[in-house]
Amino acid sequence: MKKICFYLSFLFLASAGLQAQPPQMMSFQSVIRNGSNQLLANAPVGMRVSILQGSATGATVFSERHNATTNANGLVTLAVGAGTVLSGSFSAINWGAGPFFIKSETDLNGGNNYTITTTTQLLSVPYALFSGNGIPGGGTQGQVITYCDGVPIWTKCGECPGKITQLNCASATHSGTLTSGSAASGVGSTVPYAGGNGGVYAAQSVSSTGVTGLTATLAAGTFATGAGSLSYTISGTPSAGGTASFSLNIGGQTCTLTRIVTSPAYPAGTVHCIPMPTAVVNVTSPATGKIWMDRNFGASQQASGSADFSAFGDLFQWGRRADGHQCRTSPTTSTLSSTDQPAHGNFILASSSPLDWRSPQNGNLWQGVSGVNNPCPAGYRLPSSAEFNSERLSWSSNNAAGAFTSPLKLTKSGFRFYDDGSLTNISVSGGYWSSTVSSFGSTYLYITDSDATMTTIYRAMGFSVRCIKD
Repeated sequence: MKKICFYLSFLFLASAGLQAQPPQMMSFQSVIRNGSNQLLANAPVGMRVSILQGSATGATVFSERHNATTNANGLVTLAVGAGTVLSGSFSAINWGAGPFFIKSETDLNGGNNYTITTTTQLLSVPYALFSGNGIPGGGTQGQVITYCDGVPIWTKCGECPGKITQLNCASATHSGTLTSGSAASGVGSTVPYAGGNGGVYAAQSVSSTGVTGLTATLAAGTFATGAGSLSYTISGTPSAGGTASFSLNIGGQTCTLTRIVTSPAYPAGTVHCIPMPTAVVNVTSPATGKIWMDRNFGASQQASGSADFSAFGDLFQWGRRADGHQCRTSPTTSTLSSTDQPAHGNFILASSSPLDWRSPQNGNLWQGVSGVNNPCPAGYRLPSSAEFNSERLSWSSNNAAGAFTSPLKLTKSGFRFYDDGSLTNISVSGGYWSSTVSSFGSTYLYITDSDATMTTIYRAMGFSVRCIKD
């Protein structure tokens, strides 16, 4: 059986003298093969071409006959509108009243005994075939007019824009978990929709609100005809715990996709001196590869400067849990504690050697994530003296300026005296406890405008705490 391989290449032709009028011809091409699937080269063919309106079996609004010859590649090219008219008028076709279909009938022997019939919808109709007010506005270079849902609109490559009738964020399914301060990995959400028209949709990226730092990304694709779903990939690092919201707008529908962001749990009984727990946001030191919290315990933000009060945070006595004593305005008591966890949140004053809040002393309270009184969130701990010192040695300058310009952005948050609980040296110097003990005291990082050093001091002093990931 002889065969024809059929396709359209709409090359719209304008005749001389018709510059101000829409062209009345269009190029139609077919590749013709014989029964052995070989190209029918340099052979005469007879063809009847018809334009049908409404459907593939719709009314014929125009029909004409052509006698043509294929080229060496079996290709025949016709100028539709320039053949022998059988019915209708090509120039009278109202291209705005589509959809339209083109029907070709072929006689491989060059006559009019048509044995092969092919019908294809005309999806893209360039603007030149519209007359007057039938031309949609808003087209740009390279676009074509395409019938989409029976309406002519400008499109790229003849692809109709996708539409849906419902987008259901409330029924979304989720994969992976989000934790504040940790980069999202393997996190996604699948959002169902209904009423898809089979059209295409573009890729999109939607930034989160509420909890910021996240992006929901959708690859370009095609809507199903009817019901389907959209798969969003969620990336980034959430700024805090809470609810991250993504305002989705696609296919003519909108909805708000929400994801819960958890914060690493703080130890039971933790007292937070500000309304919200300290946000767990990670920062990695390029010099040491260590991962730290980007702010002091109790700070409401990462430091914007060495003297940023909002970044100072709390002042802990060495080895104590976050029981409230670390709040800068906590009351004081002169009664030393005989237990690792006093039954109150007072700052304990010490007036005699070894100047510790606990009697007898216990140097095993802040060692590792399982330390008895480790105040840091799950998976974090107090850094050792060696870990702090490694960071210090990487700074651009060995002083408060270097401390702030480092990835940790350490501040001059001051300290609290062991003997009377008074606050001093605010915005002048800063002290950061390590987990390392030294004789009767403990080691801390001391920074001023002129110097930075690791040294040892009494455990009843109140200094800042910066947690490191284990």
